Amino acid sequence: MAHIKLSRIKLSIFLLVANLLGLSQMSNAAEPVTEKATSYIVTYFEVYPSEIQKTKSLLKELTQSSLKEEGNLRFEIVQRIGQPDQFAILEAWQDVSTMTKHQQSANVIAMKDRLNPLLRSSYDERPHSALQVGKVKVSPNEMKNAIFAITHVDIVPTIKDQGIALVKDISAISPKDQGNIRFEALTQISRPNHMTIVEIWATQDAINNHASQKHKKDFRVTLTPMSGSLYDERFYKLID
Repeated sequence: MAHIKLSRIKLSIFLLVANLLGLSQMSNAAEPVTEKATSYIVTYFEVYPSEIQKTKSLLKELTQSSLKEEGNLRFEIVQRIGQPDQFAILEAWQDVSTMTKHQQSANVIAMKDRLNPLLRSSYDERPHSALQVGKVKVSPNEMKNAIFAITHVDIVPTIKDQGIALVKDISAISPKDQGNIRFEALTQISRPNHMTIVEIWATQDAINNHASQKHKKDFRVTLTPMSGSLYDERFYKLID
């Protein structure tokens, strides 16, 4: 009984703080996914360290073929900084139909078959819809040395709407920070209380500056009691 009362007190404190910060607005709830909406895929996987170079060659082939497909808007493959055996794929497609067609294509199925022996974990592919998406501010060539930050945000289901509002707000404010190239939030289609924040920064100094901003600290402080997991921010660079 004492545990229940303590949980209610924590939730009340969170709601009070969120309202004071202006970061929680019910009107910011996620929009329903429609057939014609731009669709996104975020994929994570790890390979054996001895297979890193073979993996990169395979992924470059996949990038080249995917960029030529009808409906593709973006296809980026990144490698984790400090842990080069971990990769992520960031895709954007014109709509659900073109995304699904890509996933079911013979080329992608063949690629997964070739990749499977190199994996030391599952191929974790997560379709998303847009939550708060802005424009890329530079050309692809200018992103070669940029740093990607990918964060999985897991909100406790009972306060999902407050969490969605919080993520939308930080994604609307942060693109104004110096050195930002892209800052967008995506919602996992199968689990709307799970979101992915994708950031691209021009330099490490830009990341450090963003991390020191009040709105970033307020976001993390407010998020903590809402989250079902640790704050999982990972840094990557485009594969060379």
